[in-house]
Amino acid sequence: MKTKLFVITPPFTQLNTPYPATAYIKGFLNTKNIESVQADLGIDVILELFSKKGLIDLFEVSSFRFEVSNQEVLDNSKRIFALQDEYIKTIDAVIQFLQGKNPTLALQICQEDFLPEASRFAQLEELDWAFGTMGTQDKAKHLATLYLEDISDFIVECVDENFGFSRYAERLGRSANSFDELYEALQKEPTYIDSILISLLKEKIEAVNPTLFLISVPFPGNLYSAFRSAQWVKQNYPEIKISMGGGFPNTELRSLSDKRVFEFFDFITLDDGEVPIEELIFNLENPDYNSYKRTFLLENGEVVYKNNSLKHDYKQAFVGTPDYSDLPLDKYISVIEIVNPMHRMWSDGRWNKLTMAHGCYWGKCTFCDISLDYIKVYEPVAANLLCDRIEELIEKTGQNGFHFVDEAAPPALMRALALEILKRKLAVTWWTNIRFEKSFSKDLCLLLKASGCIAVSGGLEVASDRLLKLIDKGVTVEQVAKVTSNFTEAGIMVHAYLMYGYPTQTIQETVDSLEMVRQLFEAGILQSGFWHQFAMTAHSPVGLYPEKFGVKKVTENIGTFANNDIDYTDDTGINHDKFSFGLKKSLFNFMHGICFDYELQDWFDFKIPKTKIDPDFIFNALEEYNDFNTKPNAKVVWLGGKPSAENFTKSKKGRSWEMMALTFHDKKESFTIQTSKGEGEWLVEILKKITVSNSKNYTFQEVKNDFEITLEDFELFWYSKPVNTLREFGLLVL
Repeated sequence: MKTKLFVITPPFTQLNTPYPATAYIKGFLNTKNIESVQADLGIDVILELFSKKGLIDLFEVSSFRFEVSNQEVLDNSKRIFALQDEYIKTIDAVIQFLQGKNPTLALQICQEDFLPEASRFAQLEELDWAFGTMGTQDKAKHLATLYLEDISDFIVECVDENFGFSRYAERLGRSANSFDELYEALQKEPTYIDSILISLLKEKIEAVNPTLFLISVPFPGNLYSAFRSAQWVKQNYPEIKISMGGGFPNTELRSLSDKRVFEFFDFITLDDGEVPIEELIFNLENPDYNSYKRTFLLENGEVVYKNNSLKHDYKQAFVGTPDYSDLPLDKYISVIEIVNPMHRMWSDGRWNKLTMAHGCYWGKCTFCDISLDYIKVYEPVAANLLCDRIEELIEKTGQNGFHFVDEAAPPALMRALALEILKRKLAVTWWTNIRFEKSFSKDLCLLLKASGCIAVSGGLEVASDRLLKLIDKGVTVEQVAKVTSNFTEAGIMVHAYLMYGYPTQTIQETVDSLEMVRQLFEAGILQSGFWHQFAMTAHSPVGLYPEKFGVKKVTENIGTFANNDIDYTDDTGINHDKFSFGLKKSLFNFMHGICFDYELQDWFDFKIPKTKIDPDFIFNALEEYNDFNTKPNAKVVWLGGKPSAENFTKSKKGRSWEMMALTFHDKKESFTIQTSKGEGEWLVEILKKITVSNSKNYTFQEVKNDFEITLEDFELFWYSKPVNTLREFGLLVL
């Protein structure tokens, strides 16, 4: 029997764009001519819930608490319940606005007498100054987001305590060493949100009629819904085989042994999904095949892990282009939850997700899961193939925004991709995650900007050179400052992942890290950031060899269900939790360009030591220096257009000589440089050769050799004023 696949992401991940795992799998299945249908049940449930009919049902379900039950309800929920007609009246128009279909509603929303307001709007007064940089559309999006969050608060208190826009029952999935609590929750009657999920799932299963049901579980906040979905299908369509894959099982379920899990799932696959799924299909179509790739299943009443397939994982060139068909791309909701610029990009706008390289080219950071294949196995995709996929996705989705979801995008591949985008004259907008390494020169950042790069995020982690060395990050704070400056000057926004509580980190180092971060924001070379508290994971060097990092595991017991986050004790005995509020509050203010003159002590309600960092550390790190040692094999590229040339004669003290004026036009302005006639004629010809649209790239040495065929003193000319002017307008050395 031919296999038909139904692939879903269960509630909830993002509102604004689909999580890409199912699109990646569908793209691969297309290359094998295997029929599949995908669905994002998260956005489906949200759109059902946040609709006129959905709110009528919601208020009906919750009315028991207000009209019959004696249960205490917060005044905020009472207010929302009392204003239910206003919510029911406005909800469809607001959702359409957030889908980009009703932009004129912004004017009404911004008058602030259209939307009913509950407690979330109380924060508006303190955020009023933030709207100075927001246009009408953005302000309306933010107000509409607060409106949705008010309804969400009502749902959490009155209908389903586990609800959240980007997660559902996340607590049950986080550090669930035992399956007991989740299993117990699944024995209870479905919740109100579950009932919406199941009704939608029922429709889709009946329409698709699959033989294999794949559920991708990227995060703990998708786990409960994944099990609920699997449970319903098992009860009603026992003949359909069900498999789980995705980020959660890849990191958390590698030592799974609880057989009750297989009351819900037939298979759980790990790591890259292409070959494991292909082998599942062969097994279903050929019962005697019995070959599996990285797959848990139940055999003779026991959980077994089978990895007896001889098939190798597919190279990135052969996995196909992600396919977003079946997903309602025009129905995703753009929201503006908070004023953090990078977090806003996560939740606002539609992004096609692609990967430049499988795994991480660095693969050394000691807090990271570098022992797992998704980090360890590094394989870049060729720039021309990436551009083919970009063009295919633009054609299919109508969207030219791309988020490259790399662990850390390799600088050389970013350069090659940017050149390819420019050669093909593609208009794209893209962003990605990087390491702040010295390869990101000023010129490379300008090239990336020209190709459409608008933002990068990278790990500064603990802003302390001792700890960066212990982390094996391969960067210093000074280097990070130079790189972030290069990106900022090019007009690319920079977000830094920040960490506190790393093993052996002292209070002094936490304070000094905060001072480094303060100086980076004050210098204007960092625009966004977020503090994370260190968590020890089972597959990182710290988790595998804790004794090397001065920490001890609380227990060596391995749970029967999830195993990733590890409880530990730190030899320093410092309670790092207490720094959380002060670090985050200070960062919130720094991101808005204020409070740089506050004493660091002002952010904390307990005594901290004074910083030992020089107040001009970052300023000094950014001091200009000219590097005259250009590498002979560096690529020389011209991003500008063809100049118009005009000869003229210059005279001085009875002597005259031929000169040339070259006039260039870029998108913003026009400028003219003057050279000798010979140099000008050479410059016109060499700019044609090194223009970015040419397929051949010229090296610095080749440019120098070309000059010296007819002219002398190349270095003198290269560092002259006319060439320096061109360097400012798109003559790049990469």
